[in-house]
Amino acid sequence: MKLFNTLTRQKEEFIPRNNEVKMYVCGPTVYNYFHIGNARCFVVFDMLRRYLEYRGNKVTFVQNFTDVDDKLIRAAKENGCTVPDIAEKYIGEYFTDAHGLGVHDATIHPRATENIDKIIEIVQELINKGHAYVSGNDVYFDSQSFSEYGKLSHHNMDELEAGARIDVNEIKKHPFDFALWKGRKEDSEISWTSPWGEGRPGWHIECSAMVNRYLGTEIDIHGGGVDLIFPHHENEIAQSECATGSCLAKFWLHNGHINVDNKKMSKSAGNFFLVRDAAGKYGYKAVRFFLLSSHYRSPINYSDDILSQASAAVERLDNCLGNIEFAAKNALGEITEREKGSIALLEAKKLSFVEAMEDDLNTADAIGYLFEMTRDINSVISSGASVEYIEAVKNIYIPLCELLGFGKETDDVDVEYIEGMIAKRAEAKKAKDFAQADAIRNELLEKGIVLEDTRQGVKWKKV
Repeated sequence: MKLFNTLTRQKEEFIPRNNEVKMYVCGPTVYNYFHIGNARCFVVFDMLRRYLEYRGNKVTFVQNFTDVDDKLIRAAKENGCTVPDIAEKYIGEYFTDAHGLGVHDATIHPRATENIDKIIEIVQELINKGHAYVSGNDVYFDSQSFSEYGKLSHHNMDELEAGARIDVNEIKKHPFDFALWKGRKEDSEISWTSPWGEGRPGWHIECSAMVNRYLGTEIDIHGGGVDLIFPHHENEIAQSECATGSCLAKFWLHNGHINVDNKKMSKSAGNFFLVRDAAGKYGYKAVRFFLLSSHYRSPINYSDDILSQASAAVERLDNCLGNIEFAAKNALGEITEREKGSIALLEAKKLSFVEAMEDDLNTADAIGYLFEMTRDINSVISSGASVEYIEAVKNIYIPLCELLGFGKETDDVDVEYIEGMIAKRAEAKKAKDFAQADAIRNELLEKGIVLEDTRQGVKWKKV
């Protein structure tokens, strides 16, 4: 498998340091619902984790929650509550949307506020080694103490310095120096006791602390959105490698941003769309499909038309999975030559699917191969199928749908109840009680279950 490494700016063969893949991805700042741009990061790295596990790798995946920073403090003031209240609310909302998108929970979801002791330990180590300095009640990282500063972003640091500004009230030696610890500004502000006075951690240091605590000094993959390359990940490398003397991450992966009218989607620009709202209109699976339908490093454009197309694509996959399930209940007869040819095609397309995923997680091409399989399966089973063919489809096609996060969902459907109602409707039709049969169909429709009468029997699907 080859992945594009931001650090070297090229595709490299991915070989884990050990049998276990250690992977860290920057999570949300939990002061609001997350938008489609945030969701791309969560879905892309969920997909990478899924695929690594599909390949047989054991993956320890850590994704943090930033549960204290200026945004949470402002939100708490505006809502007349505490920072922990805001964090708890939106961590819960994160899981609602993430689960809707098919994003699996990380192995560990640590919070910044749970790791204050580790943060203080690393900050003190940086001071002891001459890589950080105290300025009043604040502590800053000395960017000039790290000779490799800028190696991830590949920026011309002289040009950046010329355009940099020093924020008002900040006293630091160099424009690139950044806060490791922020002294408390108001008595009411959330804070923790430290050797430098009451305060709270800077943004960058929390990730270094959590990587160190939960994964160790060296990991295989560190990921996030392209907007995090500089300064967040650049600063993370500097403070981590100065504190530990080890290379923080072998691979750095970054997903591209989402555009609206050719401008980057962001909350600060006011041109963002919440996942909750988009899912309410098109469904969570359509949002996931949209986010995986382009290569993860490419920018993609958000629009209602594109989400409508994604919704239709998901419906085609759902219909095929429903057709397979229906055909399985009625499977009989010997396997035909047409079915044998289809199985050969499915196996070839599976190989192409895997080759695409092995080439820097190319989900766009992989999805294309999945739809070629979908069309062929629908064609073959339109008039019934053999047991042997259905088993082949279940072993080849369905796992790929599930891998991408588009498997058939029946967790919230009472299948026994639906099948029972279909049987009652069949009895009513047999007795020529068509009013009762229509009433049963309408009752199921009110519950979001659509029936379709076919030559092979009655099919149903949830809408």
